[in-house]
Amino acid sequence: MRAYNPLSVEELGRNAARALMDYPPIDLPPRESFNGGGVYTIHYSGPFPAYAGMGDEEPIYVGKADLPGKRQGRDAARQADPALHQRLLKHAHSIESAGNIDLWDFQCRWLVLDPVWIGLTEQVLISAYSPIWNVVVEGFGNNDPGSGRYNQRRSQWDTVHPGRAWAARLHDRQDDANTILEAVTTHRNYDSGV
Repeated sequence: MRAYNPLSVEELGRNAARALMDYPPIDLPPRESFNGGGVYTIHYSGPFPAYAGMGDEEPIYVGKADLPGKRQGRDAARQADPALHQRLLKHAHSIESAGNIDLWDFQCRWLVLDPVWIGLTEQVLISAYSPIWNVVVEGFGNNDPGSGRYNQRRSQWDTVHPGRAWAARLHDRQDDANTILEAVTTHRNYDSGV
């Protein structure tokens, strides 16, 4: 049976993902602040060997920023809050902290969305693109766990891209950077059909 519902939840999520990817990538972080929550992609075009040759249409990371109040059931859509812009600033700071990648090699796309579409659109983007920092090198979006919780293991991202001061206080992983980067190569070869 052939069936298509242009108003299905899944199709509406795909429409938002297409709208985001229709925008040209811009420097990370966006220079001017803006309000709202939504979704974003981060793109890499630098010389780091494991990521070399990534195109504008291949995000290295996909994320979302919800407006405050979502968990409490408040009407977050009416709040004037720069949640999405702040998230992009945070990611730019993480990249600047890393000693082996440069911020000027990164760009982003972003789209402010009604809160009901944010999570769905993020899921659609991750499913469609399988971004390296979402599915292979996890931990880019992590926050400082805080005092008394440094007994955790360092993320894969912080193992491959050391430099965040708080991550240096965490325990080493069992897998080292070379093992993680081999997984990146395998992932990229699989996605490209090699």
